[in-house]
Amino acid sequence: MFGLIVLGSIVRTTGSGLACPDWPLCHGHLLPPMEFNAIVEWLHRFVALLVSLLLLTTTGFVLFQGPLRARLGGLALLAVFLLAAQILLGALTVWKLLDPAIVGGHLGVALLLFATMIALALASAAAAEPQATFVAPRPAGLLPLFSLTAAVIYAQAVLGGVVSSSHASLACPDWPACNGEWFPPMRGLVGLQMAHRYGAYLLTALLAIVTWRSRSASDPVVSRAGSMLLGLTIGQIALGVSNIALGIQVWLSALHLANAAGMLALSIACTFRLASSPAARAELTEAVAS
Repeated sequence: MFGLIVLGSIVRTTGSGLACPDWPLCHGHLLPPMEFNAIVEWLHRFVALLVSLLLLTTTGFVLFQGPLRARLGGLALLAVFLLAAQILLGALTVWKLLDPAIVGGHLGVALLLFATMIALALASAAAAEPQATFVAPRPAGLLPLFSLTAAVIYAQAVLGGVVSSSHASLACPDWPACNGEWFPPMRGLVGLQMAHRYGAYLLTALLAIVTWRSRSASDPVVSRAGSMLLGLTIGQIALGVSNIALGIQVWLSALHLANAAGMLALSIACTFRLASSPAARAELTEAVAS
């Protein structure tokens, strides 16, 4: 799924989204013509098919075993629902000629599916080895902070996809100013590009707080996660600035999205780790009791 998301970026930045103008076939055939853009788009569809088959196989394995169905059935069915929505959005992307809203929705659902699959894998590991459940106590308020971080990373990644599909990536060809203005009007493509930049600054500030708070966690994984996420965010900004300076390079755009997906995965894994701690369960029990 991670590879499929990155491949989707390559499809977008190489202008291959309509290289196969029909769906699910490509120019009326199962195999694409020997043209670069058509092969890129067809490869994206082929990997999507593999992901679909793997996910359906996993879901079937979960649903046909009682203990697994009780623990993981909800997550597995949610993943299948998101997969169906993703397939429909993929078709609409072609039928609606790369409408930016649909392309953004396609990326948004892809990241939700990716997050659900991560949660399913983590829940599976916890069910398989209950003795390995995380028992380290955590500082108060750290779980909401990591949850908020995951949500902001997700929103920022989707907004980046809308910026790219709307051709707003070079609406501000300079940085940190925009067309020589420090605070340009938030209108049109410039407004879209600046919203993405402001989102990056907000995320950096949030992760500075997360880094400071997570260092007090007794769980060594969580205590390092904030610093890792902050470093990845700074690297993400550097990739974005480099992409503007070099005029939107395919490999840079792919790396930019790959890094965003990795940040989302790390934030979700840490959120799950914190939520699995005894402290999180005790807080949940108190909330239910109240």
